[in-house]
Amino acid sequence: MRCILIPIKDLTQAKQRLSPLLSQEERTQLAWTMFETVAKAAEEVPNVDAIVVVTSYQPAMEFARKRGFDVITEQEQVSESASVDYASRALQADGATAILRLPADLPLVTTEDIEDIFAHEKSSPSCVIVPSRDGTGTNALIRRPPTIFKSYFGPGSFEKHRSAAKRAGAKLVVLDLPRVALDIDAPEDIEELKSVGPESSTYALLVGFGKD
Repeated sequence: MRCILIPIKDLTQAKQRLSPLLSQEERTQLAWTMFETVAKAAEEVPNVDAIVVVTSYQPAMEFARKRGFDVITEQEQVSESASVDYASRALQADGATAILRLPADLPLVTTEDIEDIFAHEKSSPSCVIVPSRDGTGTNALIRRPPTIFKSYFGPGSFEKHRSAAKRAGAKLVVLDLPRVALDIDAPEDIEELKSVGPESSTYALLVGFGKD
């Protein structure tokens, strides 16, 4: 059983590093728009048994259920790594054999990108990693089986995941996918989006904010 897992935190406090540019209301709208983009791309992927959102954020739960996604409810959110590992354990117990974790803040990701990631899966034990734009983070991760090693999302996570895969004896594939590599966390990410994603709904939102 293959799953796509999207962790999402409480967006009322989202994207604090963008506070010099955007109000909190604008940052929440920005994060929600990217979440919608990721969800739309994920729901069109064939041969996936479940799309799962792990969250304690009620609007995200309601949105996910309306789209037919599964929801894993958290009582508290310690970190993204903890959320993903909590959900991965639960899904593996229910029969999941491979889980693709996608972050909720990819403004350009497409269904074709996600299909490309799944196309590079290997037999168990294995993993596929798509690094972040700067090469240090992890913007997509498939683990087969889902709990073969723990999550290390955050600064330096690419090397941590690569080392963990090696220790676990997993076959490793590293993919360079520019649309997946771009997430929006800092002002320089917005500048990059302006140059490579002017057709995106996230860019349109920023234009509406007067940030073009």
